[in-house]
Amino acid sequence: MQIKLVLQRAADCGHQINGWRGVVVFKDIFQKKRKYATIPSERAVPGERQEAIERPKREIPEGLMNKCSKCGTIQYSKELEKNLKVCPSCGYHMRLNAMERIAMVLDEEGFVEYDADMVSVDPLGFPGYSNKLEQQRLKSGLKEAVITGQGTIEGLPVVVAVMSFDFFTGSMGSVVGEKITRAVEQAIEKKLPLIIFSTSGGARMQESILSLMQMAKTSAALARLDEQGGLYISVITDPTTGGVSASFASLGDINIAEPGAVFGFAGRIVIEQTIRQKLPDDFQTAEFNLQHGQLDMVVHRKELRATLSKLLDMHSEKGGV
Repeated sequence: MQIKLVLQRAADCGHQINGWRGVVVFKDIFQKKRKYATIPSERAVPGERQEAIERPKREIPEGLMNKCSKCGTIQYSKELEKNLKVCPSCGYHMRLNAMERIAMVLDEEGFVEYDADMVSVDPLGFPGYSNKLEQQRLKSGLKEAVITGQGTIEGLPVVVAVMSFDFFTGSMGSVVGEKITRAVEQAIEKKLPLIIFSTSGGARMQESILSLMQMAKTSAALARLDEQGGLYISVITDPTTGGVSASFASLGDINIAEPGAVFGFAGRIVIEQTIRQKLPDDFQTAEFNLQHGQLDMVVHRKELRATLSKLLDMHSEKGGV
């Protein structure tokens, strides 16, 4: 229809082609796309088909970059460490191991570790437990899921116990319970305040009842500290669940948590299946627990050292502010 109209318009202009009045240049109707000049490759050979050149892929060194598990932001690991492993985009507090936590909170010099050579054994002969313990030591670089010792925060002496999720998900076995109990006893003997940084998946099932009894043992030791009038600050980090949440993590004179830290006994799915109800989206988070009276404060990681220093100073003999 379009060609017929063009021919008719050409005929009206008085031209003729092949018996038709008009001029029709079909190459103008079906005109090819304009060709542009191209610069051949230095290696190109005229008349020969060029194969795609495979360039070697650049390998990114392991550990150079880090991806936020919450918002997906990718950043340099060194920059993230400078930011105390807090995502600059969404504020997500990533997990720290025990040594990173000690370096962040305590003064650079003067930390003395307690019971450094105490390690777990396999008292019940649980299948594969001994091998898993060795694997966890190699993987995490730690001997157990908690490091205890004495140090200072801005010059103020304190006894600390710092748990690490990297070792057996921070589970509490006989050695974890014993080391924490001994740290409490050191605080009682030296009349020093105690700070425990908790993170755990609960009691260590490979030690059965021996791990469960650590809940009672640590709680009894803290009761003796309380009777003496000693200060105990519990710092809850992500995640703190199971037997640890149901014992010493909840018994602080002051209970503090990092933003977004999961803090509860049973898991969310287990609770929902038991009560057959949908739980709030923020259930068991630090903010939820603060709102419901389980915590005294939620403190950003960048402000944690200063907050602890202020609390220690307020409860020291001089009672400064």
